Amino acid sequence: KDIQYIESYYYNKLEFIRFDSNVGKYVGYTELGVKNAERVNKDTSRIAAMKAQRGTYCLHNIGNWYGNP
Repeated sequence: KDIQYIESYYYNKLEFIRFDSNVGKYVGYTELGVKNAERVNKDTSRIAAMKAQRGTYCLHNIGNWYGNP
């Protein structure tokens, strides 16, 4: 539960959309980001794939960051 997968998108150094595994959906931070988040969140297969990234990417690699000494 302490592990979180975040995928952010930036344009001109401004974050406009982010997927957060704790929230479970995309969140927009600009007008364009909000519109894109609404569109992308309707794609249930994409949301399911992004939620799975926590398990396939984060949990798989946790030993690389916090390995046993």
